[in-house]
Amino acid sequence: MDHYLRLQRRLLLSTVCATALAVPVTALWFDFPAAFSLLVGGLAGLLYLRLLSRSVSRFGVDSKAVGKLQLLVPVVLVLAAARLPALHILPALVGFLLYKPALIAQAVLDT
Repeated sequence: MDHYLRLQRRLLLSTVCATALAVPVTALWFDFPAAFSLLVGGLAGLLYLRLLSRSVSRFGVDSKAVGKLQLLVPVVLVLAAARLPALHILPALVGFLLYKPALIAQAVLDT
């Protein structure tokens, strides 16, 4: 269980690092509203990853299936980006998906 908790912390930290690197690059390359949307998407991806890891850690102990609460995070992100003029949907979705490179990086580092 300690190995899983260390992996979970490393995934969250690498997601934070990927977001912290991508936001200033986006602000320099594009503009501040795109960087803000990427930051909001990155935070949503971090929340999604945290909810997913919490659901997986309870798997087998309290429940027989993985929870569905984390699926609300991308839905709320897309709805917020559609309704709020300050958020752009494409940078928000790219920010949300920043947890994927962190997962790949951890898989490569673990081998």
